[in-house]
This record gives sequence, C-alpha cells and structure tokens, in this order.
Amino acid sequence: MQASTTQEQILLSQIEHHKTEIFYNLDPVRYGNDFLKKLPGSVKKSIAWRAAPSGGIDLGAYDLLVCNFPTILESYRSRGWRAEYFVPGHDPAMNEYAANDGRPIDVLFVGGYSRHHRKRAEILEAVSELRKDFRIVYHLDRSRLTRLAESPIGWLLPLAEHRRPNGIRALSQPPVFGRDLYHAISKSKIVLNGAVDMAGSDRGNMRCWEALGCGALMVSDDGNYPEGMTPEISIVTYEDARSATASIRSILGDEAKLRRIARAGNEMVRSRYSKQTQWEKFTQLSGA
Repeated sequence: MQASTTQEQILLSQIEHHKTEIFYNLDPVRYGNDFLKKLPGSVKKSIAWRAAPSGGIDLGAYDLLVCNFPTILESYRSRGWRAEYFVPGHDPAMNEYAANDGRPIDVLFVGGYSRHHRKRAEILEAVSELRKDFRIVYHLDRSRLTRLAESPIGWLLPLAEHRRPNGIRALSQPPVFGRDLYHAISKSKIVLNGAVDMAGSDRGNMRCWEALGCGALMVSDDGNYPEGMTPEISIVTYEDARSATASIRSILGDEAKLRRIARAGNEMVRSRYSKQTQWEKFTQLSGA
C-alpha cells in the first residue's frame, strides 16, 4: 500500500513540476476519478485510453476516453461519457525490422495462453499440427494456473484442463516484449493473431500494428478491422481453426502472394498510421 501511495505522490509531483496541461493516461483503472481530483491546477484536460470493457468502473471524471474499438466506445457513450475513436501509430523503429528479408520462421505467435481464451487455444492447437511441414514458433505468456499445472508438482494435481496440449508445448518458448518482440517478428514470414472475446467483432489489437509494422504477413480472425487492414490485400483472415490452417498452408505455398500482401500491409500501416497522423488527431481531440 505504501509503495502505491508513494508512486502516486511521485506522479503528482512530476505533473506539477512540468506544469502539465493535458494528462493522458493509459491506465484509468489505476488512476481513476479520485486521482483526477488531486491533479494540480495546470491540468486543463484529462484523457484516458481504455480499450477494454469497464464493467462497474466509473471513468466519468475524465474529459475524454479514447480507443479504437467502436463497440467499447459506444458502451462509454451510453453511460454519458465523451468517447472518441483513436488508433495506435506506427513506430518508426519498426522500419529497420521490416527491411529484413531473412525470415526463417514460417509462423509466429506471441501472446498469452489461458484456458479462458478457448477460441485462441483452439486455433493455436490446430496450427501447431503444421509443425510437421513448417517451422512454427509460439512465444507464450502462460497464466498462473497453467504454469502451476505444468510444474512437477502440478502434474500430481487434478489440473489437466489448465495444461497446454502437447502440440502447443512442443512449439512454446518464453514470452518476448519490446525490441525482442520486433526481432522475433522480423524473422517471421507470418504472424498469427487471434482476438480475445472483448469487443465483439471489432478488431485492432496492438499485434496488428506490430506484425504489419515489422513487415510480416498477418493472418488473423475475421471481423471489423481498422481502415486499411483489408483481407487479401493487406492481411489474411480466417473463420475458424480449419480455415486458419488451410489459409496458412496455402499462403506459404505461394511465396509471391505472401510477399505482396506483407509488403502492402507494411506500406499501408507506415503511411495511414504514421506518428504525424496520430499526433494531428490527438491534438484535434485534445483541443491543443
């Protein structure tokens, strides 16, 4: 408790020292309405990114809530909060990774693994069967129960439902983040993506920007994607586990098509979602 209080005090001191005018927060659950009441007078507007359902959490003290999931934004508006569409921007640091032509990994997946993500787990298990013909790599961040279930003690406990299938475990490596994530994508022809049940049919998790930004072809579940992420033009989509494996096998058998779609996706995200474009949109939303 003391550490949390101290961190809050440090943040408030930094805001006061810099005479911050716009407080932009990526964690409004942690820094909610009570925190906003403590902000110094220099702060003219508070904006929060929240790309997840908020349940009973009250975020009404923020002047503006932003994210790139229309369904979630509409849920905010239904509660009387101001909410606007705002998307991630392309990280220019990805350009050096996108330039890499040596991509020995055929299919890469990076993300969390939990029994609660049943559709994702089904896709991962189906795609793992392609390891007989292709190089597949999964960098998985396992849930606490999955780690316990797969530990020496866990095998003695009734935790079978929390263990990953053999095919997935055979491909799994430790999770990667930051530059290590960029590096992993730069070595991969295809990045497999799968949404979790969070915003209905809306799509646009950060892996979309990371995969396309680092020059890989993204194969992802069908749904409503941000502008420019168009199936068979800049991305490839699937309906279920069977179509996912079929799409991957087909695209890996057509190198020219794979390169064409991957290149189109990279060019699209670099131009349409540039940092300059993102900044102009932010200043418009903030009224700066």
